[in-house]
Amino acid sequence: MQTGKPTGARDRGGEARPRRYTVAGQAAEAPRLPPGLYLVATPIGNLRDITLRALETLAGADLVACEDTRVTRKLFDHYGLSAPLIAYHDHNAATARPKILDKLAAGGAVALVSDAGTPLISDPGYRLVRAAAEAGHPVTAAPGPSAALMALTVAGLPTDRFFFDGFLPAKETARRARIAEIARIPATLVLFESGPRLAATLADLAAGLGARAASIARELTKLHEEVRRGDLAALAADYAAGAETRGEIVIVIAPPAAEQPSGADIDALLRAALARTSVKEAVAEVAAATGEPRRAVYSRALALTKDRNGAPDQT
Repeated sequence: MQTGKPTGARDRGGEARPRRYTVAGQAAEAPRLPPGLYLVATPIGNLRDITLRALETLAGADLVACEDTRVTRKLFDHYGLSAPLIAYHDHNAATARPKILDKLAAGGAVALVSDAGTPLISDPGYRLVRAAAEAGHPVTAAPGPSAALMALTVAGLPTDRFFFDGFLPAKETARRARIAEIARIPATLVLFESGPRLAATLADLAAGLGARAASIARELTKLHEEVRRGDLAALAADYAAGAETRGEIVIVIAPPAAEQPSGADIDALLRAALARTSVKEAVAEVAAATGEPRRAVYSRALALTKDRNGAPDQT
């Protein structure tokens, strides 16, 4: 592998430390990073899913902010990384954030990681990004694994539009209210859930969303990776009956079925269009808006103009 600065390069604070990482037994040296905040995606399970750019960024950083230093230390030990770690999570963000901003203000390079996957997805990192950007510090990302995106891609459901809603509320009343709020979103839904709540959440989703197709992705990239597919009611029954719920879980749900417009709806749209344009243009407009066959819309338009004028207007 190519190497960067020599081992023992000094940090901006004067501290000498190796900026190394190791892959498959081969050691590499990372150059010191330019000042700024770096958002680094880490594996969601399989440690081999990390990118070379992520390793180089973590090795070259002056400081790495992470949710749990014990979790990130396992990744560091696996790849021979030695950058200093600082905890940054929901419970200490108010006190840890100023320290990170001070490091950036002193010209340091700080990497931000979550316990697994892409930072800022269902964690407090966005406040740090906002504060760093407002202070004028460069912010960039080393992209990589994401449980939400992996679950979406293996679900076998539409991917052209999706809505990520993180964890639903833990309490039943609040959870059902939130399900009602997202029920009409015209996109595939992506949710996180914990094992102990999965059966109850699926039951509420089946009651609130109806017989939609869905998938449950569990332990993605790990030894016991599993993806179950079916409608919400069937999946709810599976997990109520004791299907395995250990591990990290992502629920992916198909978008609502498009409602077919009624004849009255089409007539109302046609009347509005015919009041300002020709039959031909009105038909094209309404057919595009409703997805109805052009011939069927044309027949209704002719009937409407005949009723209005006594004879069809085909202009």
